[in-house]
Amino acid sequence: MTIIQNMRLSGATVLRGDSLVSDTLSIVEGQLRDIGAERPHHNVNLTGYWVLPGIIDLHGDAFERHLAPRPTAPFPSDIGLRSVDHEAASNGVTTAWMAQSWSWEGGSRGPAFAETFMDDLAAYRPQALTDLRIQLRCETHTVDTEQRLLAAVVKHRIDYVIFNDHIGEALDMIATDPEALAIWGKRAGRSLQAHIKLVKDTQGLSHQVPRYLCTLATAFDKLGIKYGSHDDRDAATRDYYNMIGARVCEFPTRISPAQVAKANGDPVLMGAPNVVRGGSQSGNVSAEDMIRQGMCDALVSDYHYPSLARAALLLADRGIVPFGQAWQMISTNPARIMGLSDRGAISDGKRADLVIMHNGTRQIEGTIANGRWSHLCGALAARISAMPHQIAHAAE
Repeated sequence: MTIIQNMRLSGATVLRGDSLVSDTLSIVEGQLRDIGAERPHHNVNLTGYWVLPGIIDLHGDAFERHLAPRPTAPFPSDIGLRSVDHEAASNGVTTAWMAQSWSWEGGSRGPAFAETFMDDLAAYRPQALTDLRIQLRCETHTVDTEQRLLAAVVKHRIDYVIFNDHIGEALDMIATDPEALAIWGKRAGRSLQAHIKLVKDTQGLSHQVPRYLCTLATAFDKLGIKYGSHDDRDAATRDYYNMIGARVCEFPTRISPAQVAKANGDPVLMGAPNVVRGGSQSGNVSAEDMIRQGMCDALVSDYHYPSLARAALLLADRGIVPFGQAWQMISTNPARIMGLSDRGAISDGKRADLVIMHNGTRQIEGTIANGRWSHLCGALAARISAMPHQIAHAAE
């Protein structure tokens, strides 16, 4: 991909802060500039388009279906990563954390698979369109993998870890839904009986979990890793994770843990599909209700990249928050949560991470990631193609 050296974007409606304004901006050597370079710019007329900050997705597991479109039909990782990369780019995502499990479950959620996936991403990254990263979803009962986990984190410079605890859910399913538990076990190549034994054996390690998590938290603090928890079910759970430094509150299942998070200054993340579909697919708290109450800081793709931009538009259409604030929940706020000062907003000196959306169709027709075109289609592609050769070439 060719970095954009000197281009002016004019005639567009641009999101500056939380306000849409008629504005012109420049991209010089892959960075956003408010004033142009001395030499003449190539001008792209974006009348009829919105120019928005690139989307930053803090949690997505849609990559799993690209790696294995069917549970028994895995594909080579380079094919899967290329596919997820293009899907992310076509939906305006410029930075994305893929939520890879580090779990006692094994199979595609086990440490061995995670280590291989981290190696595969490292090999693919030089050709990536999107800034693809890995969020490790660390199951709390993986107590015998401490050194292995920390070695992987250091080797691959993992910057984001989320603690999960699915043991309680698995124990409940033994009595309430053995068929679903059997499917769960089958994914890792186990019979129902073998999976039940594993669940109960893993539960037996519960007394080691607090020390394990505190040891990891201490290491993460030294390494500068952001960490948090997933599916907090009550206020006490969120208080506990806050106490050990796991500040990010990802997908609280009820309002009470979110209230505790907000009281403690911890960021709360909810799924964009929850907004688009009008509620949680698993019966948990409504993301829209959380946003109405000021209890949600950022939206993430969860299992569906197209929902990110769609959720921002719907929140504005429904009068829940103004569009600018809604878009910040998928751009500016995630950048702040992760301490990424070089992106997340359209301002002088930041990375050129941009979404170009047709304001009539509301389709994303262009994505620029780190000063390079990562997606281009529709009428915008026609405009680019009709321009001088050097512009058309840069967009290829």
